Amino acid sequence: MSATAVVILNYNGQPLLEKFLPSVVSHSASARVIVVDNASTDNSVAWLSQHFPALERIVLPSNLGFCGGYNAALKQVQAERYVLLNSDVEVTSGWLAPMEQVLDRFPEVAAVQPKVLSEQRRDHFEYAGAGGGLIDTMGYPFCRGRLFYYLEKDEGQYNDEREIFWSSGACMMIRSEWYHQLGGLDEDFFAHMEEIDLCWRLHRAGRKVYYTGHSCVYHVGGGTLSASNPRKTYLNFRNGLSLIYNNLSTLELVIKFPVRLVLDWVAAFKFVLSGTVRDGLAVWRAHAHFFAHFEREVKRRKRSTHLGYRKSKTQYTGWIVWDFFILGKRKASDVLD
Repeated sequence: MSATAVVILNYNGQPLLEKFLPSVVSHSASARVIVVDNASTDNSVAWLSQHFPALERIVLPSNLGFCGGYNAALKQVQAERYVLLNSDVEVTSGWLAPMEQVLDRFPEVAAVQPKVLSEQRRDHFEYAGAGGGLIDTMGYPFCRGRLFYYLEKDEGQYNDEREIFWSSGACMMIRSEWYHQLGGLDEDFFAHMEEIDLCWRLHRAGRKVYYTGHSCVYHVGGGTLSASNPRKTYLNFRNGLSLIYNNLSTLELVIKFPVRLVLDWVAAFKFVLSGTVRDGLAVWRAHAHFFAHFEREVKRRKRSTHLGYRKSKTQYTGWIVWDFFILGKRKASDVLD
């Protein structure tokens, strides 16, 4: 069994593979690099065969989404540690070692992420992960270096190593035993917030999630769905409800779930008033889907009740919506200090 396997899930991403795969191969000599093709209809597989004939690859017979694609592929990969790496990520020299060292030093840590900067604005943090993922008392995710749409400039403020709540799915190193023990990514999510759900289950199982600023990658973001795509809005709001329904204790759920519904409706009206009607409608469709499939949500919650509902000390006890939109706080340091 190899120590580390870097696994890249690709769907119609030949241009991204051309741009970023060479750096992954050149900077990952100590690990296996595996490209998983999620039933692409472009020239991805042929391009891989021509330019990286010796590289390991797994070709899936149908598009299983982000979650299903990784789950199906990782059942075929024997390694102590997996790195789930997006195809639109540029890695840097020595990027693997700091994450491997965290897992070697701390047996209780199950997953770790590097610093995630923007590939376009390289001195700024990127939306998906930034300086480590956190979550507030209402289940709203945010990051050190990113509150909602505000992205901080990287000035070394997050060059530390510390415990966080969730690791970015753009680049996550996770112990294979815990990935499989918890059933991997929840395939009902399809894409978006699935890594937060997995990390929340890790916390509930008594494990920790870490961040190391000694490793750095650059992420394009929106490689599958752009930020302005109503499909992305739909998935974020639908999965946001599933996230808290599955992972909050019963008492918290009774108190907080109705409040979350109202806040989502407010967001939908805000979308409409700002002229992005399709995003507003996407929120309503997300809620309609959640309640139309409520029986499935109940079954999903029951599947993880054995983990308990212990709280992580990394969960922010405040309300990030209030901090950002009412108090005008823009940096994680303003919120956490």
